[in-house]
Amino acid sequence: MALFLRLVLALSLLSSNRAAPPRVLDVDTFDLENYDLDGETDWENIDLNNYGETYDYDDLDQPLIEVGTVAPPPAVMVPAQNIPPAEYIEEVTLPPRPTQAPAPPRLDFQGPGLFGPETGLEGLPTCLLCVCVSTSVYCDDSDVQSIPPLPKETAYFYARFNKIKHIKAKDFANLNRLKRIDLTGNQIVEIDQDAFRALSGLEDLLLAENQLRSLPELPVTLKHIDAKHNQLETGGLHQEAFKDMSRLEFLYLSHNRLDYVPTPLPESLRVLHLQYNNIQSLHEDTFCDRHNPNYIRRPLEDIRLDGNPIVLSRFATSYVCLPRLPVGRMR
Repeated sequence: MALFLRLVLALSLLSSNRAAPPRVLDVDTFDLENYDLDGETDWENIDLNNYGETYDYDDLDQPLIEVGTVAPPPAVMVPAQNIPPAEYIEEVTLPPRPTQAPAPPRLDFQGPGLFGPETGLEGLPTCLLCVCVSTSVYCDDSDVQSIPPLPKETAYFYARFNKIKHIKAKDFANLNRLKRIDLTGNQIVEIDQDAFRALSGLEDLLLAENQLRSLPELPVTLKHIDAKHNQLETGGLHQEAFKDMSRLEFLYLSHNRLDYVPTPLPESLRVLHLQYNNIQSLHEDTFCDRHNPNYIRRPLEDIRLDGNPIVLSRFATSYVCLPRLPVGRMR
């Protein structure tokens, strides 16, 4: 019975506390200066570094919280641009058509132009048909059948291994800066007499491996002439053709049809190749001066006469002035 009365009394006190207004905590009633911290927890002597080790986390009976991934930030919306549809066609105003037909292209030998003068091959400039590097023009192995118009500043012209058959007088007109012409390996049969005469600066003329029967008049400024592997005949060279070439050093006339050494030869000559021709005899004045027994021709050190029917031992007096004997058959 006493236990029952205690329960009734406790329930009545609990109901009265719920109905009463909440009390305001009076801080002034606490004596903070004399508050005793030496009780169960000593706050001044707490080691915060090891505090977590003294706590018993096993008492927590709480569900585990799973940490998920952080959601990506919301995408920034780019305002739509004014993009025309795929079938949209922009209207363009065309310029009015010319009332007069354009002038037909013509060759300009005076002005060099950006790519040199036009060749006449569908208006294609020389420096697109060939390769132009500074003052050099390279037309090697390009199937040209004639000399293309060259820029007036051309100094070195190479057109080897093509199908050129005829050299005309106008091909090198007004090209006073030309120093070298190399037409090796073409099909040249004819060269106009005035094709090279006016080239006052020409030093090297290479005409090897063609079908020439004669040579035109050549400028006296030449240092190097190469006409080997042609069909040059005795009557195909001008009389005394090399006499006035005071700067000529190299003369290559091998593998032709010559039956004599083209005399007189300039004193500057160093190399003379006449092998595989039809030379049968030599004169005392061919290389030397019979009127001057003390004459010595020192520059001429390389003479090739091998492959000819001549026997060199029969003409000993013809090369007594040379520093070296010619190459050829001695018996």
